[in-house]
Amino acid sequence: MTRLDGKVAVVTGSGNGIGRAIALAMADAGAKVVVADLLEDDGARTVQEITDLGGSAIFVKTDVSDADQAQNLIETAVTTFGGLGILVNNAGTSGGYARLHEIEPTDFDRVINVNLRGTFLCSKYAIPHFLAQKNGRIVNIASTYGLVGAPNSPAYCASKAAIINLTRQLAVDYGPDQIRVNAICPGYIDTSLGRRRSSMTAEQIADASARREKAAGMQPLGRQAQPSEVASVALFLAGEGASFMTGSIVTVDGGCTTTFNYGEASN
Repeated sequence: MTRLDGKVAVVTGSGNGIGRAIALAMADAGAKVVVADLLEDDGARTVQEITDLGGSAIFVKTDVSDADQAQNLIETAVTTFGGLGILVNNAGTSGGYARLHEIEPTDFDRVINVNLRGTFLCSKYAIPHFLAQKNGRIVNIASTYGLVGAPNSPAYCASKAAIINLTRQLAVDYGPDQIRVNAICPGYIDTSLGRRRSSMTAEQIADASARREKAAGMQPLGRQAQPSEVASVALFLAGEGASFMTGSIVTVDGGCTTTFNYGEASN
């Protein structure tokens, strides 16, 4: 079992879904966790779950696309817990569900700013602390949509593809300093549509859920993953078991990117 005793981990977007699962897993492994999210109630809930289980955590409200807030997040982690060992760049947003010529520039910018700029900013302010101690781990949450094209998702696909190659580039620059940088590409994850639910009608929720279930059913493993299944991989990448891994792009997708999907589920 991976242990992170004595480590301090910042997990962005950890009020819900995959980020919440990662924060809980790292706390269970002994890390002191800084929960970062825009939604205060959700972030506070994650902190409460960690502390109820005997772990240590704080919440820092953060818009990762804002440089001052990203810097404050990292500095608060260091000030509160005395250091920083792990950064998980999970905060992200989708949007602009249309072909590129139909998307408003503001919607495209919002996706790029949160997903890509947020990863850049949090890494920028964490890396000096890693350099000072000659050790650090960054785990970026990308997506299978960064590996393949997907319908009506130009901003999201572009942002996640950029995160994948940024991961590789950071691994090249900072490997000599013993800073390991890896990325996870989740596939269909059962997050109950996450924050999208709040802006959807009951009919839209049912339709979207049915589409996801059908699509997941056509993958080799034939189902959606639970957030904890992504969290276990993030935990591994942050631990000593992955000590010779950097620049790796790890798919957690039930095999969906390994095969051509013929549009019919296997019997």
